[in-house]
Amino acid sequence: MKTSNVLVLILVLLYINASTEWPTHTVCKEENLEIHYKSCDPQQDFAFSIDRCSDVTSHTFNIRAAMVLRHSIKELYVKFDLIINGKTVLTYSETLCEPGHSKLIFCGKKKGEHLYYEGPVTLGIKEIPQGDYTISAKLTNEDHATVACADFTVKNYLDY
Repeated sequence: MKTSNVLVLILVLLYINASTEWPTHTVCKEENLEIHYKSCDPQQDFAFSIDRCSDVTSHTFNIRAAMVLRHSIKELYVKFDLIINGKTVLTYSETLCEPGHSKLIFCGKKKGEHLYYEGPVTLGIKEIPQGDYTISAKLTNEDHATVACADFTVKNYLDY
């Protein structure tokens, strides 16, 4: 009997290790706008939400994001890729944290600490482009280690 329990445990652990893909999470879904995301970091998922889909089409909207840091953040860099039909059509990158100059309240957080942000975000665009596309976002630290990584799928059928 004990051998069968050990065998079941080994099979469960092998299945968990073989499954390296995180589930797709729905950020919001309304009549004309859907946003989903999936962590592209095989070792960590994270939580992300917004109040209402319709808020995203405004210039500034509120988000909530949470995770446990696997790497410390002395320096933090973000890179966004806009992907349409499997091809990257636009890339944007920015330094968010660096010694003596930090744009975010969680700059300087250490490995193992909880990162939680609730508040406004400004996209810097007046409207979300119409269509189906992917936005790949990756946060890396000074050691080029991935702090967070996600692919956001946007389906926008709004006619502005």
